[in-house]
Amino acid sequence: MIGLISPTLEEGRILLRDLRKVRNPHLPFHIYQGGISDIEVIHIISGIGKANAAMATAILIERFDPSIIILYGIAGAYPMKGLITGDVAIAEKEIYGDEGVLTPEGFYGTEFIGIPLLKKGRRRFFNEFPLNKGLIRRAKRYIKRQLICGNFVTVSTSTGKTERGIELRNRYDAICENMEGAAVAQVCEAFGKGLIEIRGVSNIVEDRDTSRWRIEEAVRASTEALFDILNGLSQSIPHIPIH
Repeated sequence: MIGLISPTLEEGRILLRDLRKVRNPHLPFHIYQGGISDIEVIHIISGIGKANAAMATAILIERFDPSIIILYGIAGAYPMKGLITGDVAIAEKEIYGDEGVLTPEGFYGTEFIGIPLLKKGRRRFFNEFPLNKGLIRRAKRYIKRQLICGNFVTVSTSTGKTERGIELRNRYDAICENMEGAAVAQVCEAFGKGLIEIRGVSNIVEDRDTSRWRIEEAVRASTEALFDILNGLSQSIPHIPIH
């Protein structure tokens, strides 16, 4: 079984047409189940933001134990990183963009505090969570459209200012931003689950102008990429590298 997460119903609506809703009054999320490309999937709508994403991911893993998780939806692309609206991006690393300390000298991540966000064996994770390289290679091979891989930044405050977008782009060498990915990556790392994150670009991160956004196009792009991945994985299960 593959676990799927989309932050909103709008981001998941195309795929959800083929799934049935799971009725459970004790779960605070919309959950759907069914078969896509001969693969059994369990799909959860997390809601936006880090807290919702972390809680939804933990429930998905604990209740349904998927073999891997795919997070998909839309994102804002940082300028001058080669992405335009309608493109698809895959995360190589998820980074918490605003966890840390703001000092007179500038911003420092959680490593400056000295307390990791996650400890797992000898490994300590501060702001950055690398994603599974084997799954990234598979996703790149399966997706039939042009895409760009790179660092994603997860923020609590969506960037609506060009200057701030350039600052985050340069600080993290990042290609796009979202509001959930690092939290999902952290929970997946804690539970030992492989994660693929794919995002369709709805807008360029600049001074906020929603008239320039292309949300429907971005939703369609990320969903098509997801279908490509599921089709590819259906040929390789159970030989999916998880760790």
